[in-house]
Amino acid sequence: MSNWRMIDTWSLSAAENITLDHTLLQARANGLSANTIRFLQFNPPCALIGFHQTIEQEIRTDFCREKGIDINRRITGGGAIYFDTTQLGWEVIASKKDFGNTNIHELTERICDAAASGLKRLGIDAEFRPRNDIEVNGKKISGTGGVFDGDAFLYQGTILVDFNAEAMLKALRIPTEKLTAKGLNSAKERVTSIKDELGYLPSLDKIKDALIAGFAEAFSIKLEKGGLTGEELSSYNEKIDYFKSKKWIYSVQEPSDKIQSVSSVYKKDGGLIRINLKVNVQRRIVKQGLITGDFFINPSRFVLDLEAALKDAALENAIAIAERFFDEKRPEMLQLTKYDFINAIKLAIEKLDYSRLGIKTDDANSLFLIIEPYPLTPPSPQRGEGLNEVLKSAGALLLPYCAKPPECEYRNIDGCSKCGLCSVGDAYSMAEERGMIPISITNYEHLKEMLQSLKDKGIKSYIGCCCEAFFIKRQDAFADADIPGVLIDIENKTCYELKKEEAAYKGDFQEKTEIKIGLLKKLLEVRSKE
Repeated sequence: MSNWRMIDTWSLSAAENITLDHTLLQARANGLSANTIRFLQFNPPCALIGFHQTIEQEIRTDFCREKGIDINRRITGGGAIYFDTTQLGWEVIASKKDFGNTNIHELTERICDAAASGLKRLGIDAEFRPRNDIEVNGKKISGTGGVFDGDAFLYQGTILVDFNAEAMLKALRIPTEKLTAKGLNSAKERVTSIKDELGYLPSLDKIKDALIAGFAEAFSIKLEKGGLTGEELSSYNEKIDYFKSKKWIYSVQEPSDKIQSVSSVYKKDGGLIRINLKVNVQRRIVKQGLITGDFFINPSRFVLDLEAALKDAALENAIAIAERFFDEKRPEMLQLTKYDFINAIKLAIEKLDYSRLGIKTDDANSLFLIIEPYPLTPPSPQRGEGLNEVLKSAGALLLPYCAKPPECEYRNIDGCSKCGLCSVGDAYSMAEERGMIPISITNYEHLKEMLQSLKDKGIKSYIGCCCEAFFIKRQDAFADADIPGVLIDIENKTCYELKKEEAAYKGDFQEKTEIKIGLLKKLLEVRSKE
């Protein structure tokens, strides 16, 4: 049994902790220190990106600066993390030879198993989940990552002692729903904490003792409390200013459009499926995914595992990976099939290819494509062609009455004087110039009537404007009309956000929304191109 050093540096700033990471790894690589376990915390809270990531793509810098949250870059790879003052960090700094010169995959599993063993001593049923997480019943309780330097490595992880979902979502650019109660609940469903699992907060000393016991048993070592060596202190003091600097923190910069987020909403009788994907568009790789909704699926962790399966998948393989995952796991679903999830994923991925039509990704996420039947027979449109076909054949433009001023005499009737006081008049003019039929939808029953009328007249497709909430609630009605279309999300507070849905259903909503007239103009330009 070999002796290792145990260092507890307590709460430090992000720059101080990152400097210590570099110092301890370098000292071990140069043979100037013993194998070490370090415990650490952060104060103030911080948002840390992985070594290969960019601040611009991963961190909401304005929010962090406003709230006094440190921003820095780790020396290890992996994704961005939010570290509040309650979380506990642990690190293993050692020689690869003492672990049999193993590779990063084997090392990850061995160290994560050791940390999970420590958590089990607290009564928490923790397990390693590839690639690099520790979970409890499908929920993440610790993220990990490592880096090599010659013969040495540093492998680190975080333990969620308590969890502030709202702060994490606001600090990091996580692909998720808007920061609503649903969005927060989606985040909470994917992670857990020591407090959540035990129902109380044990002391930090008790948590550290459990982890120490787990590492000691797994590595057959004895830990002795120690401090930094003279060489380490000297190196730390030399490097601290560098790890505080913008030169370090912003040392990796990518084109602003390299990482993009796409989303889709897809509703069937079995519920709503919402897909959010963060994608490296240059490499065409899924970097992160979030699948949420009000569906029922068993086991409940299936969706979390599907997200993990899609991580780092090539876009061209993502659908096949998802379908194979469903076939292998065979989850139970209530009034849904695997194709409903596959089509939801496909709708999100296809938005990346709207750029072929001159539509930016941010604008693409404001579009809801309606094409039925979808379940792979016939094959769904590829690389933006579905949207292009809908636009080319669009013969009508459907506009919401709520985009007209409340005092407008045409507010609750189908028509427009084109007085210039709202964007509806502009939309009417653009439609008529292109030989399209503009229609003001006054209520839900009128929508159904107009969709049937368009179909009876032989109109092949339409363009419309409505809020996302209305599209979700009435998606079946759009699909049942059996006429393809594309809907543009609207701006300003909607009846759903203002809790005036019943009034809107009757056509009595008294607020004013705004049409995204610029995006509508872009779609009409695509329609007119030869």
